[in-house]
Amino acid sequence: MTGRTVVVTGANSGIGRVAARELAAKGARVVLAVRNPDKGREAAAGMTGQVEVARLDLADQSSVRAFAEGFTDPIDLLINNAGVMIPPFSRTADGFELQFGTNHLGHFALTNLLLPRITGRVVTVSSNGHKMGSIDFDDLNWDRKPYRAMTAYAQSKLANLLFTSELQRRLTEAASTVVATAAHPGAAATNLLRPDGRGRVSHLVQKAAVNFISQSEDDGALPTLYAAVADIPGNSYAGPRGFLEGRGAPELVGRSKRAQDAEVARRLWEVSEKLTGVGFPRDALHAV
Repeated sequence: MTGRTVVVTGANSGIGRVAARELAAKGARVVLAVRNPDKGREAAAGMTGQVEVARLDLADQSSVRAFAEGFTDPIDLLINNAGVMIPPFSRTADGFELQFGTNHLGHFALTNLLLPRITGRVVTVSSNGHKMGSIDFDDLNWDRKPYRAMTAYAQSKLANLLFTSELQRRLTEAASTVVATAAHPGAAATNLLRPDGRGRVSHLVQKAAVNFISQSEDDGALPTLYAAVADIPGNSYAGPRGFLEGRGAPELVGRSKRAQDAEVARRLWEVSEKLTGVGFPRDALHAV
């Protein structure tokens, strides 16, 4: 990774922090693109190598544009890692449902704005939760139907995979050298599965279940790193090879049928362009 520039969103904690730490340790110049620069600096202090911190709030399109406009150097690798999971209902600065607006639209706009400077690869972190997702084009923003946080999360993670496939299709069509891949971390006990403390027996049962199917943040970052540097084709999807893809060494994994729907991917891209005002910069790409 020596001599390469890497941007990692949400790199102040979790698998993003681990991925950034490992890439920096291998010689990359790593930019931690984070909503809270103070927390970013705290994370950077625990890393070796060339690490920088820049403010990026994916829940605010003006922040996304400001970051992209302020970053003028070539980028070898962009890791779209940041995200929110099953929060209470809320909206982004631009009025989008928080999970769809952050997990998908924020990264959609960021990637397209940075693409003219990206020379290598775009990795987008999805989730096994995408398998429960569907894209509700009639109410993407939860304006009418009752809000269900997990359903909204699943939609956003499905959108990550559809974004990756359509991005790769467009890159290939434009004869670009850039490759788009995706990954999911499995189940990281520190972030996704936490015992609820409803009595000692319940707590012990849940803890045993968590330990059985989950892994540490360090191991959870391996699929992201695999998707970032392994010799794999565009539109690849990496995840743990263990039970229910919850833990284990990374490998290429499958995705739901909905995540393979090319027509839905194209439609989502077109809708995302309208919502963000950001399009695919075909004429400014690095070509073969």
